[in-house]
This record gives sequence, C-alpha cells and structure tokens, in this order.
Amino acid sequence: MNVDSAKEVSLDLRLLDEILAPTSETGPDNLIPVLHKIQEAYGYLPAEVLSELSRRSGIAASRIYGVVTFYEYFHLEPHGRHTIRCCRGTACHVKGITEIIRAVKHSLGIEPGETTDDMKFTFETVPCLGTCFLAPAMMVDSDYYGHLTAKKIGEILKNYN
Repeated sequence: MNVDSAKEVSLDLRLLDEILAPTSETGPDNLIPVLHKIQEAYGYLPAEVLSELSRRSGIAASRIYGVVTFYEYFHLEPHGRHTIRCCRGTACHVKGITEIIRAVKHSLGIEPGETTDDMKFTFETVPCLGTCFLAPAMMVDSDYYGHLTAKKIGEILKNYN
C-alpha cells in the first residue's frame, strides 16, 4: 500500500469514527440508519468501511452486504452528486419513456447504470416510480418530473450543478 492509499484509509476511518461516536448502538437493529449515515458521508459504501463496520459492530459482513444489496438506495460504487431515475413501468413505456431515456443518454453521454466522468450525474432506470399519472416520468434526486418530452430533458438537467 502506498502512502497516499494509507492516508485515504485513515480518512475513511475517521469519518466512520464520527458516524459511530454518537451512539453505542451499532447492532443489527441500527444497521440501516448507520448505513445511511455512511453513504451520506462518503457518497457510497466503500468496501473498506463496511469491513471496519463489521469488525467494530460484530455484525457479520455477509449480513451487512445482504442489507446493502437488497435495498436499491445503497450503492457500493461511487455515485454522482445527482441521481437521475427514469421509470420503465408500463404507463411510462406506453407514453414514451424510451425517447426520454435516449435524450438523457444523449445529454449526459452515459448509459443507464453509469456515472459521468465529472461525478455530477448517475443515470439509472427503475422498474417503477409510482407516478403513473405523470407518465412518462423521471426523478432527479428527490424531484419528480412528469409528462416529459425529449426536448425538456436538457432544460431540466441544466438546473443541477
């Protein structure tokens, strides 16, 4: 391990110290809130940090990874500052989400499941956003956009820095 890598790991552990310090409760009942805090601090869930969480909490790494991989909210890879989610549900499909997905891909230069090189956007397609009345719909972070057309995509995305 080179010096820079060692510095990164120690920074990671200090952040974990701050996350775990306010509570002595790091058991299985508090796993999801702790994972949320870790992801908020790092932007994703680094493997090294999850390993250290397992060591400190006594929660098996397999249990931690089981939770992380079950919930779509958690990310094991770095994510962009903004997450775009396009709905692939039936209503959105019928109303033209394919053109919206194509417009997002064109605007960002990435495919679903990828993150822009500048770490500004991560693009995902999801089975359903639960907003059929807005079809075709997408979310950027927690903002919903509906009744979309391909022409609206560039205007929407430029509002996110």
